[in-house]
Amino acid sequence: MSSGQTPCVNALDAGSARRVLWKNLRLVPPGWQAGPVPASDMVTEGRRIAWIGTAGQAPAPVAGDATHDLQGAWVTPGLIDCHTHLVHGGQRADEFALRLAGASYEDIARQGGGIVSSVRATRAADEDALFEQALVRLDALRAEGVTAIEIKSGYGLDLATERKMLRVARRLGQARPVTVRTTFLGAHALPPEYAGRADDYIARVCDVMLPALQDEGLVDAVDVFCEGIGFNLAQSERVLQAATQRGLPVKMHAEQLSLLGGTALAARYGALSADHLEWLDEAGVLAMRQAGMVAVLLPGAYYFLRDTHLPPIGLLRRHGVPMALATDCNPGTSPATSLLLMMNMACTLFKLTVAEALDGVTRHAADALGAPDVTGRLAVGHLADFVVWDVDSPAELAYWMGLPRCRRVVRHGEIVG
Repeated sequence: MSSGQTPCVNALDAGSARRVLWKNLRLVPPGWQAGPVPASDMVTEGRRIAWIGTAGQAPAPVAGDATHDLQGAWVTPGLIDCHTHLVHGGQRADEFALRLAGASYEDIARQGGGIVSSVRATRAADEDALFEQALVRLDALRAEGVTAIEIKSGYGLDLATERKMLRVARRLGQARPVTVRTTFLGAHALPPEYAGRADDYIARVCDVMLPALQDEGLVDAVDVFCEGIGFNLAQSERVLQAATQRGLPVKMHAEQLSLLGGTALAARYGALSADHLEWLDEAGVLAMRQAGMVAVLLPGAYYFLRDTHLPPIGLLRRHGVPMALATDCNPGTSPATSLLLMMNMACTLFKLTVAEALDGVTRHAADALGAPDVTGRLAVGHLADFVVWDVDSPAELAYWMGLPRCRRVVRHGEIVG
């Protein structure tokens, strides 16, 4: 929808689902540019949007209809956090302090820190403890308008703990009105017990862990960390092969610390996304474009690690690769629970426009999420997931840092926040 037009479309029927008129709102269009947007009305019927049109022209109400006057408020689709490690044991704040005092990552790792400490804490925590810890983080994201989220495993690195993490992720989606998509990231790091035997560990990930977890209904997608401190191209390809052979979509942590060609590899397997991408080159960008992939940018990790090598925003724009944003919420490199702050960081650090940031946490994030019913768009027939904002301009969503602006959250047609 352009900023100067409001479509009048109708999917109302004689069904029994409750109808609600949301009147006098301003829909933020994809690619929003500063300027006036005419007022609209929207009708939801049960879980879905049934009608959108010019304000004052909605179909006449019938008995049982409800009405909410939004008084000219700006409305966006529900926000989508398409890359998180939300479930984990413990935290690593002391390591953060040590790094500030001059300790290197290697120093910390030799003392039993780094990812090994998160693995140790996650293995030690029971399922209920992991659930309660993750719920706090999830609620912080939901308070800012998040209605769908991806949650990765990867801090277990053994079957029992990876299962435990994915079970917690499923529980979170049952405990709160939020769509949760789970990603198996068994190939996140090499567990201590497999030191020097990376190929053996990848074989276990592919031949034992993945089949068991998928058979239990715990896996929606599969990810792999392709990096010098993670897994090489051959090992990463084994994971992608195993996942695609089982009919699962794939994604990849790629080109964060070096240029290994992981993105081009992921493109050959039709990956949903490649994520991080600070060292991505033009060949990788072209491969993403050809494969229809989404570039998931993670400014929280870039900021927290004090990185200086920017992802190739200009190349991604030039070749039309959609850019999503996510928190990368994790204990080691991005302890972030604010998707709005990530929008601000993407604009200030990566020089995204406000429109790119908004699209990055809605429609492009939905494409990276890979959930068939989560579109990040407001249109007739789509699920009624949207956020009502207390702002004078959509630019404020990427402008304020820490000021609550979320007035109301609607998911599947019901007010949930």
